[in-house]
Amino acid sequence: MSKTLSIRLYVERSLSAGQEVVCDKGQINYLLNVLRLDDGDHIRVFNGIDGEWDARLNRVGKRSLSLCPEALLRAQTTGPDIQYLFAPLKRARLDYMVQKAVELGAAQLSPVLTHHCQVERVNMERMRANAIEAAEQCGILQIPKLDNPVKLLDLINVWDETRALVFCDEKRDKQSDDCGPIATLKTLEGQKIAVLIGPEGGFSQEERDLLCATRFVTPLSLGPRIMRADTAAVAALSLVNGVVGDWK
Repeated sequence: MSKTLSIRLYVERSLSAGQEVVCDKGQINYLLNVLRLDDGDHIRVFNGIDGEWDARLNRVGKRSLSLCPEALLRAQTTGPDIQYLFAPLKRARLDYMVQKAVELGAAQLSPVLTHHCQVERVNMERMRANAIEAAEQCGILQIPKLDNPVKLLDLINVWDETRALVFCDEKRDKQSDDCGPIATLKTLEGQKIAVLIGPEGGFSQEERDLLCATRFVTPLSLGPRIMRADTAAVAALSLVNGVVGDWK
């Protein structure tokens, strides 16, 4: 008897009925040695383009394995159009933040270098691996776009002004938002949204002045407490999803 279909695997090949997908060494090890699946078992596969498929494992010998898509389970959908911008953190905290951002529906992840950044280099392969793992576990069908790190000023200079930039300002008095952050976000309903979270040391005064003076930027308070950057990411993305995202 085949095993459950709850296991999901992201693949970088096109998916259609009867078109075999040859597994690489990492996938073979994961499916056969870690999950202990075998020939004839079924899993769910997706590629961010062709939806989610029921695929049968076809094992040939000890070292060869392919996936045979047999039935489309879910047509391709996209989540909310939310871009998440963040100052890079140290490895474990960055892993956590990337995973949670994906789970909360971020369609684009953009590292931003600020004056008080803890780190300036980002392991893009590791970030992608964390994004894929999060997508596999939480059931979404899209893999977020990953941008290379860019300096904040350079980002502002080339910004697409059709996308509202929500600047989570730790120095902003929550009373300065008209009726609070929910009312502030309501004014952005129907627009493309980006959310910017700063580093552990906060934004410099120069950066804060720049952001507050930029016409497409909406400053937002996250309340009276100073949060760690990874906690602020969860709070901000949850708030945005609840007000203008797909939690409405």
